[in-house]
Amino acid sequence: MAEVLVVVEAGVKKVTLEMLTIARGLGSVSAVVFGEADTAKLAEYGAEKIYTASGEDVAGYLVAPKATVLAELVKQVQPAAVLLGSTQEGKEIAARLAIKLDNGLLTDAVSVEADGTATQVVFAGSTIVKSKVTKGLPIVTIRPNSVTPEAAPASPTTEALTVSASDADKLTKVVERVAEQKGSRPELTEASIVVSGGRGVGNADNFKLVEELADLLGGAVGASRAAVDSGYYPHQFQVGQTGKTVSPQLYVALGISGAIQHRAGMQTSKTIVAVNKDPEAPIFELADFGVVGDLFKVVPQAADEVRKRK
Repeated sequence: MAEVLVVVEAGVKKVTLEMLTIARGLGSVSAVVFGEADTAKLAEYGAEKIYTASGEDVAGYLVAPKATVLAELVKQVQPAAVLLGSTQEGKEIAARLAIKLDNGLLTDAVSVEADGTATQVVFAGSTIVKSKVTKGLPIVTIRPNSVTPEAAPASPTTEALTVSASDADKLTKVVERVAEQKGSRPELTEASIVVSGGRGVGNADNFKLVEELADLLGGAVGASRAAVDSGYYPHQFQVGQTGKTVSPQLYVALGISGAIQHRAGMQTSKTIVAVNKDPEAPIFELADFGVVGDLFKVVPQAADEVRKRK
């Protein structure tokens, strides 16, 4: 059975586990790790082989050396497919790899079938497209929160790859790394609970109400595009077609009308609760539980009930 290469960025994120789950339906799963990663977690989710690539040529430059290493590995093992996360780095590595191999490329897939056919959800979730590369092997980037990760423990072997970056790979050097300050809240795309606010929150100061409920529930904070565009909350917390895609166990939408742009980023959430004063708001078509009312009255009451049960 041919190998399926799953590219692992720094650390093991939820999308990594999703890719390992998808890869098991395509062939023998091999993880390609650049830098450090939790190999035990990779093994838990089915990695039968782990390739590692490290050193200054990988860490000291941007993505070009990684694409070169990956291209050499593809030529060596002739995999059935290569899967990467649809992240900023993952898509750039995928594009460079496709050029190096003179190969086709599919992006933002939500699943991949055994014959290499990828499913892509486009036009804000209104259309489903089935695609295949017409040249070479399937190189596919997977949209985060597309599938539910499923464990399948394996006992992988490990192989260190030789990293030999060319001068062309070293044109952009990393001169400094600054660790982002992280709070107590989980990362938005990784969270099992997300509380999001929309234009109905009114202003930036009122977003404290959204944050308070999120903190009580142990969740992450999100925002609609309307809220972000109005300056209520930073752009990196935007949920939607032009923001981040989330699929938590619980999604709470506060003052969000439910435009198709927003729904595209959260409609796969397991349970959706909406609070909006407009009974005709589109969000209620999607919600499992809806409250028609003033969020400034509803949310404090909900918060009090959560406190009583803690």
